[in-house]
Amino acid sequence: MRTLALAASLLLAGAAAQAEGIGGIFQTQANDDGNVGMVQFYDCGGKYCGKLIKSFDRAGKEIASPHTGKNIVAGMGDDGGGKFSGGTIWDPGADKTYKSKMQLDGKTLNVSGCIAVFCKTQRWIRVK
Repeated sequence: MRTLALAASLLLAGAAAQAEGIGGIFQTQANDDGNVGMVQFYDCGGKYCGKLIKSFDRAGKEIASPHTGKNIVAGMGDDGGGKFSGGTIWDPGADKTYKSKMQLDGKTLNVSGCIAVFCKTQRWIRVK
């Protein structure tokens, strides 16, 4: 009986985490200069988009970026189970846009940019 109750509580906790979805703010993985960004996800016509809202240098000091307010992630569909696909991700440093897919695992969002079958993945961390 105790095992059944524990299993039920774990399932409910997992469902609650998935119901939270991709909304919120995530800190990107550092770029080659050590800078990170804060990307806020929001609903954009039944899909998810993520715009850059702040940038920080490697020392943690907020820095100005010409890309603030621009979408980094666009048109991402929710496939359920913490998986998202069908959207794009923009790399401001290279000024290139790639097909993208994402996987949410707790507070970690694995974000992949792909060309054909080759993908590069970054780990973003939910901060809010």
